[in-house]
Amino acid sequence: MTIHLYTLCWNEADILPFFFRHFDPVVDRYVVADDGSTDGSLDILMAHPKVEVRRFQRVIADSFVLSQQHFQNEAWRESRGTADWVIITALDEHLTVRGGLGPYLDRYRGEGVTLIPALGYQMVSEDFPAADETLVRTRTQGAPYHRMNKLAIFDPAAITDTGFQPGRHASRPKGRLVYPRRNELMLWHYKLMGKQRMLDRQRAQSKGLGPGDAAKGFGAHYTVADAEMLTVWDSFEERLIDLGDPAFDPALPGNYEGPLWWRKSRASRLWRWLRRR
Repeated sequence: MTIHLYTLCWNEADILPFFFRHFDPVVDRYVVADDGSTDGSLDILMAHPKVEVRRFQRVIADSFVLSQQHFQNEAWRESRGTADWVIITALDEHLTVRGGLGPYLDRYRGEGVTLIPALGYQMVSEDFPAADETLVRTRTQGAPYHRMNKLAIFDPAAITDTGFQPGRHASRPKGRLVYPRRNELMLWHYKLMGKQRMLDRQRAQSKGLGPGDAAKGFGAHYTVADAEMLTVWDSFEERLIDLGDPAFDPALPGNYEGPLWWRKSRASRLWRWLRRR
């Protein structure tokens, strides 16, 4: 089984070691589009034997968000014929599932599944983790968050168009769409790790937005006041669940936050009906 992963990077040297520690056991090839990092991220990327570094292209000159959307919808196409699965994710997103990602993908490939959305969770940690931590083992406190319900993994031979919307917060995929029978895959979003780090990164990321982003309201969450961001932090902290608890089942009502865009599609309803026959 061959797995390719596509992602973007901008000044994320502090998060890259955790990302690679998580995905290295299953990913055969990373394609990382860098948007001009100056913090040592490029040194880490170029030292990794599985990484191909590219320069992120702002194909829509005045919009980072639309350029990112274009990359996410187009770059993976080169993996057709060489990869069994493609992962599209961000460097602060960890995809995890009970029993391990490798066996999970192997099982669903055998069952004919072609795309796997993930249930989203906003992870919260008062401090930034130590360098040697494996986050899905040591930082497991998170709150369900519908905006992180994202298409994460798919078969590039079966999908003709991922249809990612801005930010990947929803998708309109086309092709041979066969979803899993049950929602098991989780996306743990490690953004809220240390309040000051979070605020500093918010301000830094806001500077990368273009005038086109501002005109369309893209990335507005990067420009809110610190006090408002801390209120958002508190709202997640009030709803934390230990996602690492062996008894936690993400598919149960109350353990995820809807709506689930993929359960609304006609193709997914038809597939579930056929599986019940």
